[in-house]
Amino acid sequence: MSSSRLLLRPWPFPVLLALRYLRSTRKDAFVNFLSKVAALGIGVGVAALILVLAALAGLHDRLLGQILAGTPHLEVLLPPRADSVKARESCSTVPGVREAQRIVAGQGWVLNDGVPQALKLIGFEGRLPSSFPDASHRQEGFYLPVDLAARWGLSPGDRAEVVSPRPGLTPLGPQPRVRFLKITGTFQSYASETVQRAALPLATAERLLGRSGRRIYVTGGRLEDAEGLKADLQSVLPEGSQVRTWKDLNRSLYFVLGMERTLLVVAVGLILLVAALALVVDLGLIIASKRREIGMLGTMGATPGTLRRTFLYLGSLLAFFGLALGLTVGVVGAWALDRYEVLTVPGQVMFVDHIPFLIRPVDLALVLVLTVVLVLAAAGYSGHRAASLQPVEALRQ
Repeated sequence: MSSSRLLLRPWPFPVLLALRYLRSTRKDAFVNFLSKVAALGIGVGVAALILVLAALAGLHDRLLGQILAGTPHLEVLLPPRADSVKARESCSTVPGVREAQRIVAGQGWVLNDGVPQALKLIGFEGRLPSSFPDASHRQEGFYLPVDLAARWGLSPGDRAEVVSPRPGLTPLGPQPRVRFLKITGTFQSYASETVQRAALPLATAERLLGRSGRRIYVTGGRLEDAEGLKADLQSVLPEGSQVRTWKDLNRSLYFVLGMERTLLVVAVGLILLVAALALVVDLGLIIASKRREIGMLGTMGATPGTLRRTFLYLGSLLAFFGLALGLTVGVVGAWALDRYEVLTVPGQVMFVDHIPFLIRPVDLALVLVLTVVLVLAAAGYSGHRAASLQPVEALRQ
């Protein structure tokens, strides 16, 4: 007897009462069934949220990794009459800048046996820019995407016809500017690129595209340093220059990805809301079945706060089992789906050949916070109903 008292003594009375009510629900088949449904619903909601957020994080990580690999840290757009050589030298003097390179960019076509392929033509100075990750710092020359070269049967040393939409004046009138260029090499383009790119020497690009598309690609130490370099670059550049970071260049993409994530969290989170409503119903049935006992506790001195905390603990205990189940299924399921590449997709349609899953601590924290808030709201409402019972009226019914 003394040992049992010692075991029970550290637990507050509302916790002991919640544990008693939890055990007593097993005697009522319907209440027991509803308790399991509420706990299972919370588990399903938690697991679904974790899997959805992990899939989104994996896809976004792959997509952004490909896009950012082909995006400069900072891009400087020069006004029409600015001296691009002096502007590049000014950029190179800014602390934190590793490389500044003059670029001319514009749209064009590459033809092979009369077959055209629209490309974004990027003229570069010196070595190939870092925005071509697998081929960066190669010697100056003409570079095509490796898949395009393979499709046309071209290899380094062959010649291809490059056409610019900027017309040139001839005796026959305005005609497109055309150059036959020797292929220096190839580079790997990404499946996420909506328009493929081709790289060519700066002087050739200026003859094809003109100088209106002059830019400077600036590379810093890390992507995160771009925002800090933006103001410093703006102070040394000619008036009218525009400096855009990699975030500015992909602002619309970040907005779309953020909106997609928010809408999916809200849609899947409705499962948790339904489970919380089931928890409210379950606790309401427990209150109804224990009405006389709650009234008796009130006459014996149990305060409304004690009853409120009792059902708050009871709801938390019921939700704990669902939360533990959901976390286990969600985390283990996401790891297994990613490890064994279970969900495959057509590689020709998407930029990946399977759905990657990436579990981030911030996503787990979001799921936990959302679950706790809904459970506390449901249990708190039920506790308020129990605390509002008048002891005398409860004993009469």
